[in-house]
Amino acid sequence: QVQLVESGGQLVQAGGSLRLSCTASGRTLSSYAVGWFRQAPGKEREFVAGISGSGAYTYYGDSVKGRFTISRDNVKNTVYLQMNSLKPEDTAVYFCAAAYGTWRGVSSVDYWGQGTQVAVSS
Repeated sequence: QVQLVESGGQLVQAGGSLRLSCTASGRTLSSYAVGWFRQAPGKEREFVAGISGSGAYTYYGDSVKGRFTISRDNVKNTVYLQMNSLKPEDTAVYFCAAAYGTWRGVSSVDYWGQGTQVAVSS
């Protein structure tokens, strides 16, 4: 069993930056690919970014490419999402998710965190 806890969400002005953290407990995170998703009120869940267990491979949703960076520190059992040039449309609850082995999208997710709220004001 893996427990995921997100942190770092807050209110920020457009153009600003935030770094979200997803910290795991229960098992070593290095065996899991990890992804970030977000969901805004009234909208479907959206894939934001993913990273392989080793950190060698990263994946991004089209709406965040060039602005967000996913990274991980397997010693700290933590995955990060650095968000730059934030826009009001980035406002959402951000969730991290872990998939054992290879990242194959949302269908491969084994564990979800509870989410952290990000609000971007214009």
